[in-house]
Amino acid sequence: MSAALRAGGTPDIARLRRAVHPLDTPPCPPTAADRLVPDDPAAPRSAAAVLVPLVRRADGLTLLLTRRTDTLRTHAGQVSFPGGRIEDDDDGAVGAALRETQEETGIAPAFVQPLGYLDAFDTVSGYCVSPVVGLVEPDFALAPDPAEVSAVFEVPFAYILTPGRMQTTRVQWRGAQRRIHEFDYAGHRVWGATAAIILNLIQRLEAVQ
Repeated sequence: MSAALRAGGTPDIARLRRAVHPLDTPPCPPTAADRLVPDDPAAPRSAAAVLVPLVRRADGLTLLLTRRTDTLRTHAGQVSFPGGRIEDDDDGAVGAALRETQEETGIAPAFVQPLGYLDAFDTVSGYCVSPVVGLVEPDFALAPDPAEVSAVFEVPFAYILTPGRMQTTRVQWRGAQRRIHEFDYAGHRVWGATAAIILNLIQRLEAVQ
């Protein structure tokens, strides 16, 4: 992690804008027309989007995350960004990310200013995810959907930038080695796709001045 990024505690908004892909160039297909074939890595991926919500707090940016309920069929109990599959009537990836965020957390789109995209992320479950970085005004009201979300919490971005915070391990999955990124915060284990997307944000911030 660059000393320049660490020294600032959290990046300024201008740097965030330079680090992301423009809003008119989403990294994944804008509709959900692709087939979902989880067991075939060469098959078309279904398009999905998540919001990477950076909340403007008085003492610096925080990253808002959710914990999925333990009763969900997939990824139960895991920490994630709000998001989901891009539906045909969504206004692309940004529209899907904002809709899912409101449905899952209660945060209305009016409180979110989309800045751009991170790199596309392909999941093992067959999705191509477009991560939408958005600035969130702090006076929002939370109303989590109890069927999907058991907790909504914020992590200071400066905490994530602490050297050595993000750990990387290797695991065997379907006969091949995969790298798993993770860190812990206030009893929450942040890992898998969520941690990988956060790492991509950090790496893109390091690449710009």
